[in-house]
Amino acid sequence: MLFPREVLPSLLHLTPAWLKAQRLKGGNLDLDNTLLPYGAGVLPEAYRAWLSDLKGAVPVYLLSNALPERFARVQRLLDLPGHAPALKPWFGFRKALKALGLLAREVAAVGDQVFTDVLGGNLVGAYTVLVPPLREQEFFYTRFIRVREAPFRRPRGGVTR
Repeated sequence: MLFPREVLPSLLHLTPAWLKAQRLKGGNLDLDNTLLPYGAGVLPEAYRAWLSDLKGAVPVYLLSNALPERFARVQRLLDLPGHAPALKPWFGFRKALKALGLLAREVAAVGDQVFTDVLGGNLVGAYTVLVPPLREQEFFYTRFIRVREAPFRRPRGGVTR
């Protein structure tokens, strides 16, 4: 349950063509250090066109453990449906699937953390995708957890793209 289905070198590798090749029809994205650097309020320039292309091709849902006020600001900026705090890994993923209107096996659950994004996605049967964090700076607890998740930062079967 802790190993992702895929490990990508960057979120930018998760393209509409890549999703189609995996037979995926939508995605739920983590916010902090997956889509935005931790604490940032602006989408990095390289990600703007990528997100626009992705949103134009498949439904996308933002699923985060961020504080509600910050999440609401970013959600408006990105014009994405979603909710926070999602209380990942135990909650949130089923609500995302319902909002997307897709089966779990049709959805990429994408994030930078094993014990929240990967575990939660695997618990509902989504296609889990792990990406590296965008910034080393992060919540103090997350730095502690990263050490413990290191053995699981590879896909089932051990092949990284």
